[in-house]
Amino acid sequence: MIRKAKPSEIDKIITITRACATKMTAEGIFQWDNAYPNKKAFEKDVRRDELYVLSAEDSLIGCITISTKKDEEYNSIDWLTDDGLNYYIHRLAVHPDFQHKGYAKKLMDFAEMYAKRQKALSVRLDTFSKNYRNQRFYEARGYQKLGDVYFPRQAEFPFHCYELVL
Repeated sequence: MIRKAKPSEIDKIITITRACATKMTAEGIFQWDNAYPNKKAFEKDVRRDELYVLSAEDSLIGCITISTKKDEEYNSIDWLTDDGLNYYIHRLAVHPDFQHKGYAKKLMDFAEMYAKRQKALSVRLDTFSKNYRNQRFYEARGYQKLGDVYFPRQAEFPFHCYELVL
């Protein structure tokens, strides 16, 4: 089940994202760490009513942020659609114990259907350039890679920006 997150669930969400960070680091993907994603980001997501959680087997196992706020780092990207009602995906995570079971797909299906119901122009996101599995995942869903942005506090390598026109 996917639903809006509650403030009381942020610590559990941090546990999920830290487990993901540990797994990615072990795989040589230095995208997330103990500094990001952080509690402050998730608290803002909850305040903005943009954080969703996925529960299965009687526990929270994943999360996704679905936002209409365009980060200024994205201004350099030549998007396929004009800026308008576009949704931005951030902090998609599924606990490693539950990965490879279709849960990330369920979260993205939910986000894309949500955007379609709102009559959005597109869904936009970024993924780490060294996270090849994520790149294949988004490309298989029809997202087009458009350019790179940098988040120097997170990684020295770029993040690829993708867009799916709805």
